[in-house]
Formats: sequence, C-alpha cells, structure tokens
Amino acid sequence: MSRSRLTPGVLVVAVAALVAVVCVATLLGAAELGWDRVVAEVWAQLTGGVSPLSEREAAIVWQVRVPRVLLAGLVGAALAVSGAAFQGVFRNPLADPYLLGAAAGAGLAATLVVIAAPGVTGWVVGPLPLAAFAGALGGVGLTWALGRSAGGGTAVLLLSGVAVAAFLTAVQTFAQQLDTDTIKQVYTWMLGGLNTSGWHEVLLTLPYLAVAAVVLCLCARLLDVLALGDEEAASLGVRPGRVRLVVLLAASLATAAAVAVSGLIGFVGIVVPHVVRLLAGSGHRVVVPLSLVGGAVFLIVCDQVARTVVAPAELPLGVITACTGAPFFAAVLRRYRGRVR
Repeated sequence: MSRSRLTPGVLVVAVAALVAVVCVATLLGAAELGWDRVVAEVWAQLTGGVSPLSEREAAIVWQVRVPRVLLAGLVGAALAVSGAAFQGVFRNPLADPYLLGAAAGAGLAATLVVIAAPGVTGWVVGPLPLAAFAGALGGVGLTWALGRSAGGGTAVLLLSGVAVAAFLTAVQTFAQQLDTDTIKQVYTWMLGGLNTSGWHEVLLTLPYLAVAAVVLCLCARLLDVLALGDEEAASLGVRPGRVRLVVLLAASLATAAAVAVSGLIGFVGIVVPHVVRLLAGSGHRVVVPLSLVGGAVFLIVCDQVARTVVAPAELPLGVITACTGAPFFAAVLRRYRGRVR
C-alpha cells in the first residue's frame, strides 16, 4: 500500500485498539482482584459510589496497574515513533532508536550509578533514570559530534554511532569488571522492565515524549519529501540537513526518556513501524502518528504477558519483545534483501 495521508477511519480504529488494550491490562493482572470488581471500583471513583475493593486492593489498581499500563504505552510510543523517524531519516528499513549510541550511553551511565550510589533513596526521581536519560543524550551527542567532525552525512553518522556504541560498551564492561557485585543489577536493568513504584516514571516520561511526538508529527510531511532525494527536496524548498537534525534530536529525546524508565527494550522501533506500513500505508504522515499508537498497543500487550504468564514471578519485558521482534526482524531483512544499504 502507498497511502500517504492518515484517514479518520484508520485513526479511529487505532485509538479504539489502544483503549481496548488499556482497559484489558487494567482489569487483569497478577493479583486476582476480579475484573468485575475492578470495573466497580472504577465506576465508584467516577460516580462517588462505594467500592467493593479494600484499601490495599484499590492501591494495587491505582498505584500499580494504572501507572504501569500508562508507562508501557508511553515507552512503546516513544520507541516506535523514534524507530519510524530513524528509518525515514536514514532511508533504511532496519534502522532503530538505538542507532546513534543512546543505548550504550544509557547503559554506561546506569552502570556507573549502580556502582557509585547503590541503594540511594529519598530522591523525587531516582538517580538511575536520571543518569540513563543523561547518558542516552550524551551518547547521541558524542555520535553527532564525531559525525560532524568527520564531514557529516548519514553514512558517516551511522558509522560514528557504531564507533561510539563500541567505545561506551567497552567502558561499561570495564566498569562492571571492577565491581562484579553490581553485574546482576545492571543486567536486570539492561533486559528492560517497567517496575514502577507509582506515578513518578509516568510524569518523568510524558513531557519529553509529548514534545518529541509533536515535532515528529509536524516533520512527517518533510520526511516524505526527503524520501524523494536531497536534490529534489532542496528544489522544493526543504533543507535536508536541517530537517534531519530536528528529527534526530526529537527522536533521540524520546528514546532517552523511554530508556530512562524502562531500560533497554529492543525491536519495538523496528516491528511497529513495519506493521503500520503493511496495514495502513507507507507515507510518513501515516507511519509516524500510527507508530505512536501502535507502539503503545504493542508494549502494553507485551508487558501484560511479561507480568502474568509466570505470575507471581515476572519475565523481563525485553525478553518478550525480543522473542516477538527477532523473527519479525529476520522476515523484514529477507523482504528487503538487496535493498538495504
């Protein structure tokens, strides 16, 4: 399909799917509260009636389930829309949100915090997500600086990302070897997860994602123009270099915010944009906004599986997305055989 504009019907279906998975994930969980009793609790909160849940059970709904479902939606939306943006900028269907060193920078920063400040409490926002956020942006900044010093261009930027990621990963490994007691905690974070303790993580992620989402949706039409080639885009009054810079900054901001609260969750930025292209069209005015919604749906479903399939234990969220995304990635790679460069 080559549809390049988002139709109201498609948007309504996407939003309806999101509302449906949010409701199901809120009603069902590892704690057996009964979906009908949860519905009665929500209705009681809306109407001022009497809730059938105890104080502890109501806290599970409003302080654990609801913020976790919302956080999963925000992280999934951030990673998916970033993946769509990276694929549009680099014109490469296999590009993902961690391409420019965000994952490596976040991993190094998280490792250093775990080693230097284990068990720090009392912060409004924990030091680990703050460090991961700064590290992700720092990794992207190093990649951008190296790419610019080497002459710029998308190919040079990609190679710079590979070099920066390799260097930061090596430093992280060295730091872990200096303090082997932290290896388990670091790897638990790197496998990805959404172990929220309330609404702090949601409030931390929301403003950054909102800014990035607005910028990327406004740039979606320009990404369609860039797909024609730089010369054609310039003849139409578009500045390719400026557009790429703005899109990469916005996508990196969204990725950093997601990594800060969830660790490293792979394949969302590859799977969701491709599913959107297959179902709704290939234009970025379709792919970018629907990736926001689709990413939220995808990760909420994956998180629901992660926290219920072996309850009361919990699977790492990154394992679920990898089991889903790795075969899909292989299929995408085969489909684009000879066209990926």
